[in-house]
Order: sequence, then C-alpha cells, then structure tokens
Amino acid sequence: METAKRLEGIGEYYFSQKLREIDGMNKEGKNVISLGIGSPDLPPHPDVIKVLQEESAKPNTHAYQSYKGSPVLRNAIAAWYKKWYGVTLDADSEILPLIGSKEGIMHICMTYLNEGDFVLIPNPGYPTYRAAATIAGAKCMEYTLSAENNWFPDFAAIENNLYINRVKLMFVNYPHMPTGQLATSSLFNQLVIFAKKYNILIVHDNPYSFILNDEPMSLLSMEEAKDCVIELNSLSKSHNMAGWRVGTLCGSKERIDEVLRFKSNMDSGMFLPLQLAAAKALTLEKDWHDSINAIYKARREKVFELLDLLECTYAKDQAGMFVWASIPENYKDGYELSDKVLYGANVFITPGGIFGSAGDKYVRVSLCCKEENIDAAIKRIKENK
Repeated sequence: METAKRLEGIGEYYFSQKLREIDGMNKEGKNVISLGIGSPDLPPHPDVIKVLQEESAKPNTHAYQSYKGSPVLRNAIAAWYKKWYGVTLDADSEILPLIGSKEGIMHICMTYLNEGDFVLIPNPGYPTYRAAATIAGAKCMEYTLSAENNWFPDFAAIENNLYINRVKLMFVNYPHMPTGQLATSSLFNQLVIFAKKYNILIVHDNPYSFILNDEPMSLLSMEEAKDCVIELNSLSKSHNMAGWRVGTLCGSKERIDEVLRFKSNMDSGMFLPLQLAAAKALTLEKDWHDSINAIYKARREKVFELLDLLECTYAKDQAGMFVWASIPENYKDGYELSDKVLYGANVFITPGGIFGSAGDKYVRVSLCCKEENIDAAIKRIKENK
C-alpha cells in the first residue's frame, strides 16, 4: 500500500524519533537528561485541577459538546484577551476553541490553501507550519530571520520574490520560537500593512507571550488587524496545560466561520469539564504568572551556565521557555554539538537546524527541567570535556 502523495517530503517529527532513541539509551541505563522539548514539567494551578475533578464527577458532563465550544470557555477567552492584550473579541462569533493550537494550524491550512498556493514560512520556525502547509498541497516560501535583523522579517527581501502575488498565508510567531525574540508594535503594524498590500492572511501563533515576558502582546491589537489576521493561542505553556490540549483561534466572524466549516467535519467539541477547567485557568491573576516565571528565571540562569560551559553565545533577554544560543565556530552545526553532548555526556539539547537552515549554527535548550537536573547536566558536561 502506497502512502498518499501529500505525505511526500513529510518525515516523522524530529522529536518523535529522537525521543525514541533517547528511550533506547535509557533502557541501556544511560539515564539521559533531556533539555530538548518545551513540555512544562510544572502542574496547573490547584483550582484548575479541582474544577476538572468536580465537573468530571457530575453525571451530565460527558456528552458530545458544541463544535464552537462552551459559551463559558468562549467568554473566558474573550475576558482574557481584553484583560491581558487589550483586544475586544465577540465571544459568540470571533473565538473558536481548539483541541490544542497545533490542530488549528492544520485546520487553517486545509481551510484556505489550494494546490499550488504559496505560504510564507519563517526560517527558523516551528516545523509544523511547513508540514501542515505541505500536506494541504501548498508550496512553502521561506523568509529568513536573522540575529542581525532582530529575528524580524525582512519585508523588502520578501517582496522581491517573484511569487509574492501568489502568497495566500503567512505564518508569524512572536514571542518567536525558537529564538525568544519579542515583537514590537512597529513590527506588528508592518505586518498588517504588508498583509493588506498583498491580500495575505497572517496567521499569528502566540503561545509564549506569558513566559518570561511582562508585556503580553497580540497582533489583533493593531488597528484593522482583524481584516487580515487570525491568531492562535494556547494554555499549554502559559498555564502548564500542554497535555490538556486547549487552544483557541481568534479573528473576525468571517474567518471563524470559514475555519469551522473544516473543523466541524474533522472533530467534535472538547470534553466539557476540560473546557470549564480551562475557563477557570484564564481567570488566574498576575501572581500566578509571576510564580511560574520566577521558576523559569532561576532555571534560565542555570542554562546560561551550561551554555557558557559549551562556549555558546546568547542574548539574555529572550522570552519563552527556551534559550537560543549560537554555537562555537569549531562545530560544523548544531547537530554536531548536540550529538557530542548526547553521546558523550548523556544530555540532550536541541540542534537549531530542525527549525530551518537559518538555525544550523544554533542550539536550543529547554527550561522545562528542574534546577537539580540542569546542575546534573552541567556536571556531566564538565566531566566529559
């Protein structure tokens, strides 16, 4: 049986295969310390878990749910956007809860892309953008991000591409993963102007805005942004709920209705107790985020120490739950350094090349690991030098 042509060029997700390799090493007794994946190791707030427990125990909460999500959750999302981002959203028509924002990326691609359409993909950037666009039949047009340009798009270079008028979607992601670069109002304004000029739909992926960042921003806060922007958001990172799979798509009623046409044929609504617990999470105050960020700050200092040991260079003002670092010149690429650390010290750090060719000379280290484990990783690397 042959697989569908749409899967040509789509390999197994890097972390899927790497985790399998690490699992094999652990079975050999090597006890690998993984500093790779950004899966929060901290629990959600106890009140959130309490709501899930209480609602799950009720006999009337186990039925199929609305494809548009519970009004309780949609209203909570609207209040959250207003409070933290200063964005007014109609809870009934401008919000679509998702089973994690990753599914939203695929829903968007399948809703808007035809075979041969072009999609602007950041390099470096989240690999799922490319995979989803390719599966939908589109052609990926990379736009390179560089440290010299603060990891912002070079709009002049993008406009010089011969196929610019065939671009339908553009994926952007700030705070940026993997580089941790924060956006500015000027950048967001440029994106809206650019999108309107070329009739491009901007897809802003915004899951990291609360991690090590005191001023969360939404691209939808820009004037007239709803005309050309849809934004994905998630509770995975901000509320330590990655495995709960709770995300949201926000935008104009027209965009929400269009995506819902696809989504409603692909899945059903989320388990109601999950939605009600998520609504509770969205009411948490600044002290919750401050407490989580205090832990990440302490871990980041340890990661800085580890990267100094590897003679990497990095910016100290990165947001998000990773540290992005440039490798020493004596390594061919981040894969070489990652492999040296993995096979020599039994410590896994992510090679930047998995995020695109512009990440070849970088590595990424996750903060989703206890301080004592980072200390143990530092010790192992010292012993292996």
